[in-house]
Amino acid sequence: MSTPNVITANRLTDGVVVYLASEGKWTEAIANARVADGEEETKALETIAENAVRERIVVAVYRMPVALKDGAVDPLSVRERIRAAHRTTLTKDWYDVPL
Repeated sequence: MSTPNVITANRLTDGVVVYLASEGKWTEAIANARVADGEEETKALETIAENAVRERIVVAVYRMPVALKDGAVDPLSVRERIRAAHRTTLTKDWYDVPL
């Protein structure tokens, strides 16, 4: 069985981390990301994301492996947990990011 994936990118207007959601929309909340269960579905989502790059909505698109825990989307890497928490700059409360 393959690992589920979501598609992530950065919004072009402000650089905020976003995830591909239903109907080709982009969301800041990983909880609202559309999860692809297999390679074919992942490639279909990548095609939608590539169109968003051409339309200059997002940049730096890539697939991100995730786990589903009690129905919630859980990033597998520390890097992606930090991105999902929208804490990509060091601030005094940076250490509160759940890793």
